[in-house]
Amino acid sequence: MTSPDYPANEGQNGKDAEPEEPPVVNKATDAREGAPSEESAADEPAESAGEPQAPDEDAAKLKDQLMRLAAELENTRRRGEREKREAGQYAIANFARDLISVADNFERALRAAGVSGDQIPEGHSDAFNGLVAGIQMTEKELLTTLQRHGVQKLEPAGEKFDPNLHQAVANVPSADIEKGCVVDVAQPGFTIGERVLRAAMVTVSSGAPQGQPNQNEDGGEPPAPGSTVDEEA
Repeated sequence: MTSPDYPANEGQNGKDAEPEEPPVVNKATDAREGAPSEESAADEPAESAGEPQAPDEDAAKLKDQLMRLAAELENTRRRGEREKREAGQYAIANFARDLISVADNFERALRAAGVSGDQIPEGHSDAFNGLVAGIQMTEKELLTTLQRHGVQKLEPAGEKFDPNLHQAVANVPSADIEKGCVVDVAQPGFTIGERVLRAAMVTVSSGAPQGQPNQNEDGGEPPAPGSTVDEEA
């Protein structure tokens, strides 16, 4: 079935229709219309300047991490140096603790012989005196060797009681020694560096006995009541 023949209209694409001309594009006008105005271009940098910039934040975080890492490395270095120094200083602690009993035996031997300090009792044979002198020299050499390696002997007679260095075995009244001071040393102590190998076993003064006056600061007893005269009065 064929369609009827109609004359071609002007707006149709028929055989007799005239071809449409392409629209004329003004490139200069379109460029001006598409480009941002000068006012808007001037406002854009101001708005972007107030916003935080990601590169700056990343740089601040990286700087903080580097500073923390540097501090941690410095602490590690100092800790390593301290451990190395303590290892060299306290390496012989166990060995020195074993030698303390040897020093105690020398002291007990001299005490049994009636010797105190470097004095040799009189009235004995030359063989006895030679034996005592040999024990004294050996004890002195042992203590000198320990001291050379940082081991010190504690003999705190008359000193203030220190619970970090001393171990009190008894409290005794004493009119001559101030309360809280060491009266006698039952067993000497030893230290190595800042550590205690063995605390000194001591007896501590509890002050003057009841009914007995204490000594004054000059070492004498306080004056009896009524024995002094008030010159200002």
